[in-house]
Amino acid sequence: MNPESFWQEILPPDHAASGGYPARFDDGRILMLPIRQLPDGKQALASLIVNQASFAVVDALAADLAQKLSRFAPQVIVGLPTLGLTLASAVAQKLGHARYVPLGVSAKFWYREQLSVPLTSITSPDQPKRLFLDPRMLPLLLERRVALVDDVISSGTSILAGIALLQQCGIKPIALGTAMLQSDRWQESLAAWSIETVLRSPLLEAG
Repeated sequence: MNPESFWQEILPPDHAASGGYPARFDDGRILMLPIRQLPDGKQALASLIVNQASFAVVDALAADLAQKLSRFAPQVIVGLPTLGLTLASAVAQKLGHARYVPLGVSAKFWYREQLSVPLTSITSPDQPKRLFLDPRMLPLLLERRVALVDDVISSGTSILAGIALLQQCGIKPIALGTAMLQSDRWQESLAAWSIETVLRSPLLEAG
């Protein structure tokens, strides 16, 4: 596949997939993903960049995830930056919500340090940031059923930061949602949480 062709269409279950990793929806439909070699040169991951996907693909991912999260009856969807925001917004709309709550990594002047936690991710391990909740959003979350959404859960580091930030505010998410569970490295750190996903992909050998 050409690099610009990834994440642009969902293929039927009987499609002869090649040129990437065929991640499957529960009904067998395929989303082809490019394979990225990790810095160690020995392993690789199937990559999903939601904000580069076609609107049709984002719509399908959001519809599937919203249906799975609906059993928890979430009242508010919280999205993790940056790629999780695209998915969280679409999921909230699919659930019939009027809005969602985005977390951020850009410290506006009215933000408060006590409403933030450190944040790193597998795709930018050398760029530590802080994850913030806009204090104006806090009243939307208190005493509400909150689901936390990210685009991909891999090591679990990013979504654990989101959980920590919400718990710091006195909020315990009722469920976690993601477009893809990438490998199984997240399992131990997130064993206590209910996680809903659309796609799954393994840790691969490079080459």
